[in-house]
Amino acid sequence: MTTSIADLAGGPDAFVRLVDAFYARVEQDPVLRQMYPADLEPGKEHLALFLAQYFGATDLYSSRRGHPRLRMRHAPFPIDPEAAGRWATHMLAAVEDVGFAPEVRAAVEEYVVRATPTLVNRLPGDPPVGLPAADGPMPTT
Repeated sequence: MTTSIADLAGGPDAFVRLVDAFYARVEQDPVLRQMYPADLEPGKEHLALFLAQYFGATDLYSSRRGHPRLRMRHAPFPIDPEAAGRWATHMLAAVEDVGFAPEVRAAVEEYVVRATPTLVNRLPGDPPVGLPAADGPMPTT
């Protein structure tokens, strides 16, 4: 049996600590904070469960919420390259804060760097969600 990154990190609670450190930064970020609901607790729980599952600790995320479908779940939020970069910066700083062992740190950092660009769904100059483009029809969803 192989040891998972989650096991090396200290189990699911390690990802709760990571998410707490991350969200402490999000709460202070003027760009990201406005994308989140007033109550951050459900999102914190979802992210901690997702990360724990991704790194091999548990399947609670999928058993509670189904397939992660990250692009679909993030589609309602206008994530441009700046917002994605801020997300990654805060997550990487949170990794530093929790003091993961080098192997865990490297795995989490690699995931953040690889996953972040996949969530970008808006580019600079795109019209705001729900508004028509200057030369096009109203978007439908």
